[in-house]
This record gives sequence, structure tokens and C-alpha cells, in this order.
Amino acid sequence: MLSSYLPYPLFTGGHIRLYNLLKQLSKKHEIIFVCEKRDYQTQKDIDEIKNFCEKVFVVEKQKQWSVKNVLKTGFSSYPFLMIGHTNFKLKKILEELIEENKFDLIHVETSYVVQNLPEKIYGKIPVVLVEHNVEYLVYKRFFKLAPIFLKPFLAVDVFKIKRYEESFWKKATRLIAVSEDEKKLMKKTNVDVVPNGVDIDKFRIVNLDEKIKKEEKMILFIGDFRWIQNKNAIKIILKDIWPKVNSRVKNLASLASRSKLRGRSGQNSKLNLKLWVVGRNISDSIKRLNMEENVVFDENAPEDTTEIFKRSHVLLSPIRVGGGTSFKILESMASGVPVVTTTLGIEGIDAKNNEEVLISNNSNEIADLVLKILKNKNLYKKITTNARKLIEEKYAWDKIAKKLDEVYRSVVDSKNNLQVY
Repeated sequence: MLSSYLPYPLFTGGHIRLYNLLKQLSKKHEIIFVCEKRDYQTQKDIDEIKNFCEKVFVVEKQKQWSVKNVLKTGFSSYPFLMIGHTNFKLKKILEELIEENKFDLIHVETSYVVQNLPEKIYGKIPVVLVEHNVEYLVYKRFFKLAPIFLKPFLAVDVFKIKRYEESFWKKATRLIAVSEDEKKLMKKTNVDVVPNGVDIDKFRIVNLDEKIKKEEKMILFIGDFRWIQNKNAIKIILKDIWPKVNSRVKNLASLASRSKLRGRSGQNSKLNLKLWVVGRNISDSIKRLNMEENVVFDENAPEDTTEIFKRSHVLLSPIRVGGGTSFKILESMASGVPVVTTTLGIEGIDAKNNEEVLISNNSNEIADLVLKILKNKNLYKKITTNARKLIEEKYAWDKIAKKLDEVYRSVVDSKNNLQVY
């Protein structure tokens, strides 16, 4: 298995996915794991992955944002993303491993490290390429939102990403997408869908009735703010959605005061809401977008996200840039925290609007949905119960790993049949 990252600690969705798949797959397979690691990762993190692998080989990830890489990109056919993941040491390790071992298949996590594989393997060893996103579409969406002076440079880079990504798809024996939507976007016949999952034993519904009764309601946004989709989503929340939520809450309180309607349906019409923004790398420019008292920026929340979901009443996730499947949405659904999101945010998850989640692409409607789910106890219970049931049926990690194992066996069987013929 070749990966663009060491999947521990579990800081990102990609880490969570690969860590749990390694944990499950190691029960049936012997895995030699080769990856890049970041500066913050330690020997302890490497040892954690060794628990599931026969051997682990790690090389230092070179710094992505550097003058050297920017200049290289300008004079190379490679896009900026691939430049940062092209590594001589990685290539050497792979060449030596392939010379010394007989592999049933090579599993590659993300297309932008494929260039490190020796060309001679194609046609000899099956390659299963896993795409967490259709990368060129992620950057294409960002291109549309970028400042005008960056657009010419980004347009060229998007073209390069698309060209190489599609060429790697052609070379792979089998492709893995995380959703049916992305499978369609790939427009290939050799694509299987292996969705993202969640640890259903770790993430559970706890004290739902007590949570509903709490006067202070925590509206959660959680993510790593290095990523484009999280930066974009929090800007939408702070500049557009949260001011609308606050305005509606004030109007409700004013109406209740004038007409003395407090207590209707057994609930107080006055809502005490806080927006809880959780994640690493929250920039000052983001914090300055909304400085209301009921907005809390938290870069020191518990690393165990189960504790975060226990304190949260709604997950607000208006994703409009990016792709793949949001792990935080899966974890929230498993934990009994209703999700208010967009059609892109719920991509890859077989959830229906008003049944397991609440969906809208309009900021006004999203603000309304946040208040609707908090004011309607029956709807709250319906959404949380249905969401948990869906997660148990389709998104537990053992079920996800079984789908990937079936792809492996299909690939190896096809190879063996061809050899016999």
C-alpha cells in the first residue's frame, strides 16, 4: 500500500478512513505500507500503524509551499500538487520492494503519488487506485471562487491536474470512488464505490433526552482549517448564516415578549444559542468575520471528538467546495447530533432530506432549519434515530472493509484467470 500520508493521529477524514481500513484489512491480508509523513508526526504514530502492517516504510514529506516548488511547477508538466508529492526516496523504496517481493496487488491512496511507482509494474501487478476526491474538480470549484489575479495560474494548474489524474485512472487496474456521484464523474467502467465509514462502537447516542432539555444549545462547526472546503464553509456561516440565525432568534424573543407566548408546546420560545467553531489553524482573519458574543472559536477542544459531539446539539456543515464524504457528518449522525448541510455536504451518504438529515443550499433556509430542528422535539428525535439506524446498516467500518476486500479478490482472481488462460 502506497499512501500520500501516515494515517495517525486521526486528525483528518483521510487519516480516519485509512487507519480503520488498515485495522480491518490486516485481519485477512499481509500489508507492506509505504507513505510520506509530516513534521508533526512521531515514531509513536508510526508504531501505531505497525500494529496492522508487516512492515512500514516512511519518508519525510517535503514542504508543499515553497519558492522551489512554485518555480518547478511553472517549468513542469506536473501540477503543483504532484510536484509536492514527487519524492526520490519514495521511488527508491518502491523499486526495491517490488524487486524483492511478490505482491498480489498494489493499493494506492490518492492519484497524486502514483508518479512515484515504477512504470515496469503496469501489466504485471494489479494497481487499485483510491480517490478520496476527484481532485481536479475540487480545484476547479476553488478556481471559481478565487481572486481574479490568481485565476490564470489556477486554470493552468487545474488543466494539469485533470490531465494527470485521468491518465492515472487509465493505468490503474481498478478505481475506487467514495460515492456514486464521483463514480459517475470519473466516467470509467472499472470503478467500484467503497464509501467512508464510522466507528459505531466509539460514536454512540448518549443521553438524548437530557441534551434536548438543556437551555444552551451548541451549534457545531468542526474541521481542519487548512482545507479549502472548511475555510469556505466557515466564511459562509460567519458572514451569512449565523447573522440570520441571530436575527431570527431576536425576532422570536421579541414576538414572545409582546404576545406572552412563552411556553408554547412545552418549550420556551427564547433560544440560547452558541456557535462552537472547533478545529486547528483558525486564522485571525476568520475570527474577525464575526465577533458576536455567542460565537466561540476553539482550537483546544478535546482530541476525542466523541466528547465534542456529546456537547453539541446540531452540526452545521454548509459545504460548497470540495468532494468526497465528510467524516464529521457520519460521526455526527452516529452520535445523535442532527446534521444541517448542503447537497454537496451530504455527497456520498445515502441520507434523505427530512428523514436522516436536513438539506438546503440556501443560507436563509439553512438558518431556518437550524431553528426548526431545535424548536421541534419530535423532529429532533426522528432525525437522530433515523440517522443512527442508517449508519449501523451501511457505514460501519467492518462493512466498508468487506467491500474493499471484495474488490481486492476480484482483481486478483481476474489476474490469475488471465494467467491460466
